[in-house]
Amino acid sequence: MPRVGLIAHPDFSRHDTGFGHPEKPERLIAIQRRLDEAGLRDRLVNVAPRMLEADRLETVHTSRHIRDVQRRCEQNIRLMDAGDTLICPASFDVSRLAAGAACEAVEAVMDDRADAVFCATRPPGHHAERDRAMGFCLFNNAAVAARYIQEAHGLERILIVDWDVHHGNGTQNIFEKDPTVFYFSAHQYPHYPWFSGSSGERGIGAGKGTNLNAPLPAGAGDEQFIRAFDELLAPEMERFQPEFVIVSSGFDAHVDDPLSGTRVTADGFAEMTRRARHLAGTYANDRLISVLEGGYDLNGLAQCVEYHLSALLDTG
Repeated sequence: MPRVGLIAHPDFSRHDTGFGHPEKPERLIAIQRRLDEAGLRDRLVNVAPRMLEADRLETVHTSRHIRDVQRRCEQNIRLMDAGDTLICPASFDVSRLAAGAACEAVEAVMDDRADAVFCATRPPGHHAERDRAMGFCLFNNAAVAARYIQEAHGLERILIVDWDVHHGNGTQNIFEKDPTVFYFSAHQYPHYPWFSGSSGERGIGAGKGTNLNAPLPAGAGDEQFIRAFDELLAPEMERFQPEFVIVSSGFDAHVDDPLSGTRVTADGFAEMTRRARHLAGTYANDRLISVLEGGYDLNGLAQCVEYHLSALLDTG
């Protein structure tokens, strides 16, 4: 049976986004409760997070952006420049803990403590660009992990798979000129962030061909998302041959999510998980981590995480 790790910690709930905000601590509480009820916790390897040093964030973010987040948190300024991204005094440390969790997940896979690791962390990351926070995201956890894999372990080709309902403009922004990181996103389009995510965005300069968007209309469900994996991503991987797979696992494409117009089910997310795991097994020596992005219907989110982890644990 595959050994699947879980990173979870009460400190992730210290990131206080205020009353009524969809990206709230209750998301993680719902996930933990569901995993306990489903009997999955005992089947998972516990992996402890670590707080990432601020200078490690500079591998994907500007020092000015990092200092701005830190300053706003220290001064108890409740808002980043983008009006949807609320913070509190603890947010700088919690966001470094989330980025550090992604790196520790990499370590757990690389030193053979687990075959795959899921990071139940917040705040999410895939909207955070090199020089700005937005879309509930301060620092880009998946991007930090990708650079960490390259710099700490010498692997060159990294695949980031993003099935959040919103296009990961931040991840695309960070790597669109980089031929060593392949970014694939299946998402609702048009939708937030509105300015990115079209099929014509294939990368820039040396990175041309290592960015692949699958924009899907409102109403798209399991079949359309899975077809994007089979018909768009899989052929590209024969050429790219990734050495590590990172999943930006947002679950807000779920049929019940309040921020989504798509209709993906928990079974659909399980199928996408199996395809990501297959790519990792085919090309990357089974090396895979996933980091939580969106998902704002608490019951739907909890069920999707259960099915995601069950698919990672499944030997079939």
